[in-house]
Amino acid sequence: MILIYFLLYIIIALSMVFMQPFGNPPDEYNRYLIPEYIAKYGTLPNGYEEEIRIEGYGFSYAFQPILPYMLQGFAMRAVSVFCDSHEVLLYTGRLVNFTLGLLMALFVLLLSRKWFSDKRLAWLFSFLVTFLPQSLFLHTYVNTDSCCMLSIAILLYGLTRGIEDRFSPSSCVLMSVGIILCALSYYNAYGYILSCILLFTAFFLSKKDQRLCFDVKPFLKYGIFISVLVLLGIGWWFLRSYLLYDGDFLGMRSRDICAMIYADPKFDPETRITCQNQGISVWQMLLYSDFVNLSVLSFIGMYGAMSIVTSVWVYRFYKLLFAAGIFLAIIFSVLPQDRDAGENQGFLPRLSRIRPAYTVFFHWNMIFCIAMPCILSVYYSYTADYQPQGRYLLPGLIPLAYYCVNGLYSGILALKKPVKKISSGHLLTGLCTVLCILIVISLLVTVYGYAYPYYLANPVAP
Repeated sequence: MILIYFLLYIIIALSMVFMQPFGNPPDEYNRYLIPEYIAKYGTLPNGYEEEIRIEGYGFSYAFQPILPYMLQGFAMRAVSVFCDSHEVLLYTGRLVNFTLGLLMALFVLLLSRKWFSDKRLAWLFSFLVTFLPQSLFLHTYVNTDSCCMLSIAILLYGLTRGIEDRFSPSSCVLMSVGIILCALSYYNAYGYILSCILLFTAFFLSKKDQRLCFDVKPFLKYGIFISVLVLLGIGWWFLRSYLLYDGDFLGMRSRDICAMIYADPKFDPETRITCQNQGISVWQMLLYSDFVNLSVLSFIGMYGAMSIVTSVWVYRFYKLLFAAGIFLAIIFSVLPQDRDAGENQGFLPRLSRIRPAYTVFFHWNMIFCIAMPCILSVYYSYTADYQPQGRYLLPGLIPLAYYCVNGLYSGILALKKPVKKISSGHLLTGLCTVLCILIVISLLVTVYGYAYPYYLANPVAP
């Protein structure tokens, strides 16, 4: 099964890497300017560099963390020693993200074995996260989203291991690597860093003799170790931004200034037409436009510049799958493992028996990590640029898939009594098998049934 899992990712993702014409994935042309600059000059660009500024908008992506672009740029520079073909360099940049996606598939699988002791649930979770059409798409073109998704998988795996082994050095290193990759890839996922800090701190709280106690010594010991690793990993970037952009260590204010100086009037941040300055309320944007529908559909899978849709049955399948799983999780209030784990004795059920209050806090943090990308997507679309893209929501995929799978498992447990002739184990095996097959079919239909014919009919030279 492991071989099938990785082979499926490799074959389908590589198909997309070499299938897509240059610039067809969302904003790849403008993103590619940064690794291309790094490959050409062997140095990191200033965000104000004319060579990398986005035409019309007047700013560049170099103001934000660019670790993935650095990896792509230096890989392209190494390849350019032997071949300077634009096509080869483009595929080199894309293959860096393909590799990050392969690593994500690995850490998702490792995480699934921690969160679910039942292998059927673990495989369903892994397939749902890795082979969601939009999730796999992120790993096939030049962007920072791919590294962001990998960082979340590593961070959650390191955090889970840390809670289990009381933050051993290896767990601390894993968690630190996840935080570093997250901090240097995508601001939308910073909610995970905050949750990681909160969960790490809360771990050392305990109740003794009806009093809250805080274990200061191990907190400082492991906290300082993690902080030093993280600061070494990310400090250079924010110090560089601080020095380059007059104290603007995040680069966001400088990006807006750059846009105001160089943007066309219709794209100027201060005069650009938005829902906010048109007097449209947030609720009107959400309820009376295509914002929610497009966000949901492109979360499931819309390729190209949101121009390639898949089968209506793929969208219906995923809508039903997520809706049923989340609905069942809500109906049963507490995840089934926390109440009656049955055959599954995963990480959270075990933790719940030892530290029920901490487990509840863990759940609230995961819900926050699902909600934060949604809130940020609505905020930026309302105040800056109406772009309801599901990839902005994908940082919430891993915990969302966790609750979806647990909700379905809860439903299986609930069928124990009324369905006496069929064991819950057989029902679970059947359900997980069918859903994994449908997930793979949905991806194959999307890639080879819709994306590939579109690219054949609309070729663009690399």
